Amino acid sequence: MKATIDIPDALYRKVKAKSALLGKPVREITVELYQHWLGEKEAPHSEAPPAEPWLDSWLAAADEAVRAAPRGPSAREILMADRNRQDHRRTPK
Repeated sequence: MKATIDIPDALYRKVKAKSALLGKPVREITVELYQHWLGEKEAPHSEAPPAEPWLDSWLAAADEAVRAAPRGPSAREILMADRNRQDHRRTPK
């Protein structure tokens, strides 16, 4: 089953970073945590080394960059609009 949930950006970035260190997808981590919460499985054990000390500073810098970003369309939105415009020009009338 697919479910959509809102997770604070800073928290998700930390989960994503730690799951990458463990070599597991976020989905797998999430399922393990739900199973543990329901009492169906023992708490997952971290096999990865602790996160590098610089990681928190990089995540904080990313948060600041997102807050300081100018309003308007994202780079992806601009590229998609341009691609659509180019495709439209090629379509014969």
